[in-house]
Amino acid sequence: MILIIGEKPSVSRAISAVVGASSAHKGYTEGNGYVVSWCVGHLVGLKFPNEYGNGWDQRWSFSQLPMLPEKWQFRVTDSTKAQYELLKNLMNRVDVSEIICATDADREGECIFRYVYNMARCRKPVKRLWVSSLEESAIRKALTTMKPMSAYDNLFNAGYARARADWLVGMNGSRLFSVRYGGKLNIGRVQTPTLAMIIQRDAEVNGFIKQKYYTADLNCGEFILSSARIDDENAADSLVSACDGKSVTISSVKREVKIDKAPKLYDLTTLQREANKAFGYTAQQTLDYTQSLYEGKLVTYPRTDSQYLSDDMAQTALDVAKLCDTYFGFGISHTPDITKVINNSKVSGHHAIIPTSGIATADLSSLPSGERNILTLIATKLICATAPAHKYEAVKLTGICNGTEFTATGRTVLEMGWKAYAKQSDKKNEEKSLPAVSEGQTFTVAASKGEHFTSPPKPYTEDTLLSAMERAGNEDYDEDTEKKGLGTPATRAATIEALVKNGYVERVGKQLRATDKGKELVTVVPDEVKSAKLTAEWESKLQQIEHGSLPEAVFMSGITQFITEMCGKYGSVDKSVSLSDGGNEPIGKCPKCSAEVVKGKFGFYCKGKCGMNIAKVYGVELSDTQVKGLLDGKSTSYTSKGKKTIVRPEIVENPYNGKMYYQWKTERGNKNG
Repeated sequence: MILIIGEKPSVSRAISAVVGASSAHKGYTEGNGYVVSWCVGHLVGLKFPNEYGNGWDQRWSFSQLPMLPEKWQFRVTDSTKAQYELLKNLMNRVDVSEIICATDADREGECIFRYVYNMARCRKPVKRLWVSSLEESAIRKALTTMKPMSAYDNLFNAGYARARADWLVGMNGSRLFSVRYGGKLNIGRVQTPTLAMIIQRDAEVNGFIKQKYYTADLNCGEFILSSARIDDENAADSLVSACDGKSVTISSVKREVKIDKAPKLYDLTTLQREANKAFGYTAQQTLDYTQSLYEGKLVTYPRTDSQYLSDDMAQTALDVAKLCDTYFGFGISHTPDITKVINNSKVSGHHAIIPTSGIATADLSSLPSGERNILTLIATKLICATAPAHKYEAVKLTGICNGTEFTATGRTVLEMGWKAYAKQSDKKNEEKSLPAVSEGQTFTVAASKGEHFTSPPKPYTEDTLLSAMERAGNEDYDEDTEKKGLGTPATRAATIEALVKNGYVERVGKQLRATDKGKELVTVVPDEVKSAKLTAEWESKLQQIEHGSLPEAVFMSGITQFITEMCGKYGSVDKSVSLSDGGNEPIGKCPKCSAEVVKGKFGFYCKGKCGMNIAKVYGVELSDTQVKGLLDGKSTSYTSKGKKTIVRPEIVENPYNGKMYYQWKTERGNKNG
């Protein structure tokens, strides 16, 4: 028997259908010589500091730091122990002779499988199934091109190094600065620099002082000529008076044919950005919608950083583009030029996101609106990327009046090209066409004063923050240099969600704004902890590990040195700044670790620092009475947006972005229920 292990039940079901494992059992399917099961995300992860002993399970103190495990230890997540035990038994079943790893084909997918494989002490041979689409044809092809697991050792090494780096920075940094400043601070390798970027932008917005400036505008009938910026109002008034009713002579007419090249295909970050602009979706929502489409066999693998396809996909992409034209009604009059989106050198792990041939048989109208909108964006991008360039004539008129130069610009579309199919027009860059004007021609003008203001920087939206995260720390690199910025396409959405979840950032409409809690954290932590450039350099090194050009040990040595120096430099109490909420009387015992629970500046928290979220449920602040009741073993409830939620005095584990949070057990009811 061959055991195939996927990452999610839906993915494993697609594989089961292909290999003929049709007999369903609890947690797996079997048949035709195959057993197919799944991991349900991370079943196994790194142990938390308090699980090592070494004094790390005591009240946080400088003496514990730096925490540098000599041998990294793993734990099975409480909430998924049953599935882990099932996989362990299946792996060690006597009749199973070979295993196929079919988790997501990326760093995290590799770690998800190998953590379970190693924890189960399995030594059976493993092959890697690498798919970018869950269509039957793609799975069948992938089954014939599998490589041994060892071929992906570098991928695992990068993922494992990333997990340990996050642990070292997060666990040590959080304890170090919490003890230093006397209040609970959550430090993250990627989260903290991202938060610092948001706070810097907020400061630029809040500190902006708009400046008024002027132009002298000459109305020539069918067009308007404007002067350069004038800062002095009296000078602007004088120029208007001098030109009003006078003649302007056209001194120059410059015409130039220009093109806007077709856009590239979507990688995940670009898709998240454009979905935020078009529909206001968060990065996480877009990822969730796209993941659902992937599992529904309607789009290719979403967590990609490539905007190109490999040459072996040329015919498939052409066929899919024609299907998009048919089923989305673009009405294209050209043959899609697939060569524009083919570039083997730009595809390493996964190619760009495109629809699959599954759109021909699916009932697209029955898709949830979010998924339908995302699928439409992806289909539109494929059509646009393979369409002709947009061609236009740019015109610049220059006129002289009273010895001063005035200008007007415009454009005339010559060929719509790909913009004929784009769902969103770029109104910011739209310019009116100008009439036919010749050099030497004169016009009698009516002059007026234009009043303008300098524009402030805009607060980050998910669109602009994702762009900033992608570019962070890469200012010194050439355009073609491989650069990774803050996080990866697969982790940036989770980083933003974690900042919101931890109360450091809040959503205000489409904007992402730092909270007072977030500002306080960034104010006290040193520059090296919030450095976007340093974190981007680490991400670049992780990529080098993945490519086999940097030994994992070299990267980890650098991280260890950073942590050791940081703990040595800041390992003392700073009395000039205090986040302490001391002086409050305990209101009960933490149900997770039995330490005292007190009310702090940002809500109730466990002084034992176990991570128990006492104060909020689904973002709703519980009252003092409700929290006291829960700690005494009594259930409580609240109603939000017409839905009643019952909160039980029981603890559940909630793994999130590589960390474990402890929360109250809840039961959410229907509206008005």
